[in-house]
Amino acid sequence: MSPSDTHIENRTYDEIEVGDTATLERRLTMDDIKLFAVMSGDVNPAHVDEDFAKSSRFQEIIAHGMWGGALISTLLGTELPGPGTIYLGQTLRFKAPVTLGDVLTVTVEATEKNDEKKRIRFHCLCRNQEGKTVIEGDADVIAPSDKVKRPRAVMPRVRMAERAHLHELLEAASHPEPVSTAVVHPVDPHSLKGAIQAANKDLIIPVLVGPEKRIRQAAEEAEVDISDFELVATKHSHEAAERAVALAREGKVGALMKGSLHTDELLRATLHREKGLRTERRMSHVMAFDVPTYPRPLFITDAAINIYPSLEDKADMVRNAIELAHAVKIENPKVAILSAIETVNPRISSTLEAAALCKMAQRGQIEGGILDGPLAFDNAISESAAHAKGIDSEVAGRADILIAPDLEAANMLVKQLTYLADATGAGVVVGARVPIMLTSRADDALTRMASCALALLLAEHQSHHAP
Repeated sequence: MSPSDTHIENRTYDEIEVGDTATLERRLTMDDIKLFAVMSGDVNPAHVDEDFAKSSRFQEIIAHGMWGGALISTLLGTELPGPGTIYLGQTLRFKAPVTLGDVLTVTVEATEKNDEKKRIRFHCLCRNQEGKTVIEGDADVIAPSDKVKRPRAVMPRVRMAERAHLHELLEAASHPEPVSTAVVHPVDPHSLKGAIQAANKDLIIPVLVGPEKRIRQAAEEAEVDISDFELVATKHSHEAAERAVALAREGKVGALMKGSLHTDELLRATLHREKGLRTERRMSHVMAFDVPTYPRPLFITDAAINIYPSLEDKADMVRNAIELAHAVKIENPKVAILSAIETVNPRISSTLEAAALCKMAQRGQIEGGILDGPLAFDNAISESAAHAKGIDSEVAGRADILIAPDLEAANMLVKQLTYLADATGAGVVVGARVPIMLTSRADDALTRMASCALALLLAEHQSHHAP
């Protein structure tokens, strides 16, 4: 490694001669475009479903060569003259568009010096990989008088979280017919607007269940039109939950969506032994996570319903997660049964249950996926960690589904991924007669849409695989 790679050093006014030049070469990547959009503040939520490369605003940025202009500033500020340079102004002419994938060669050449004011004029030139001039002009700077040499700063790596897997869910859900959905007690602008947005995307057909006056007031506050949607009036949230469940039992809706009521309130009506939506399988909540550092969707269960699940409960949790994975076209999902360690230890009950679940899968009691466990979290999602432990497994390091030991572990895992790994998850309750979306007021538009997409795909899958 040369000294210029490890240190940054300027050239003072007295050291620079007319005719001196500096050059750099860069390729325009999609991350450059996205970072420019973030730094310029053009992050309109209306663009969330658009390809950045096709957005008219970003095309404008590229076509006018702003990225090339930024490279000129970089060259003057870091190489010639370098640190201590004061940029006075520039006159640039943009002669041709700079497009995604172009390689620019940027050159600055000292053409005039003003000894009295210590100013230097540089001719600036940007050529693409074909040798065509795309930017040309002049820049005026005050060159530094004092020598500066210091270690070159290691720039942090910037990762763009694209939410690709959640967008794939929305794409997959664009083909089935929208599912009729009872939206339970949508009496606040957030929950009501989320339902209407899903309807506008043809994911659901909302049936609004709750106090009519409050729903209409929420519609006014959210500035949404609900005139096209059925409204089932109730007195309060308890009745709204019971009525929504009844609509599902009667086959009038194919899914439920939580509005502005507590999750326990909705689940209480859902779990009623005579009037609820129970099936022979225990209900569980499954989150589909988009983790920027993981190459595939990651399903996690159960962080919402089953507090301390028994072995029988966990078997149903596995079956439910596999069913949801099948619904989103993961044909033979890899299921990691999590514990603190990857070996069976009689003193840690979750390791015994993991081993039992794997044996149940071998005997055909659990079908449709590949199970392995117990596996510690690192061994479940990291092939290198699994290899270091000598774990030979189809699942280790490549898990599609994580089965947590209990609700506490699942909840902590979900929140750690969300707040430390910049992950985004969409969830649905599986194992009831219809899918149930437990959306939150804190969910953004993409998360709400993805939850609806999961419910739609699950409902379609169940309609084709009904017993």
